[in-house]
Amino acid sequence: MCSFISQNQKLFDELDTLIQNLPVADESSLIYVLKEAQGIFGYLPKEVQLHIADKLGVPYSKVYGVVSFYSYFSTNPVGEHKISVCLGTVCFVKGSDKIMAEFEKELNIKAGETTSDLKFTLDGLRCVGACGLAPVVVVDGKVYGLCTPDQVTNILDEYREVELNC
Repeated sequence: MCSFISQNQKLFDELDTLIQNLPVADESSLIYVLKEAQGIFGYLPKEVQLHIADKLGVPYSKVYGVVSFYSYFSTNPVGEHKISVCLGTVCFVKGSDKIMAEFEKELNIKAGETTSDLKFTLDGLRCVGACGLAPVVVVDGKVYGLCTPDQVTNILDEYREVELNC
């Protein structure tokens, strides 16, 4: 835990400044501070949650309860590009499980994980609501309909090229 804090001391300093500038730094500020902390760190690891609990005088169990309740908050690093494969009934019947397997193979991660370079996070979701386009993949909000496993490399290359061109 200490190494995480020392490696990220500037980020913790930024968080401390934010908390110090609050009109009231207590439980009533918890969701706001968590939202801002996630913006600073990119996610909310246990060390950050413990730090917030200490600074706001709130039990860690309360902080963890809020973080684990709201899907907005993430306790794991999130990649720059979020890939969501619809695993709803229609998409699944039309092969989204094979598309997910191809993304896992290409990225060398499992659903729910992030690549070590923090470029991609892969997730499955229950329904996109675009059954007429099944199977569906969503990358950073862009919808790819009628997908096949053969398209996975091309989809990833679109986002890899964006990185190379910057």
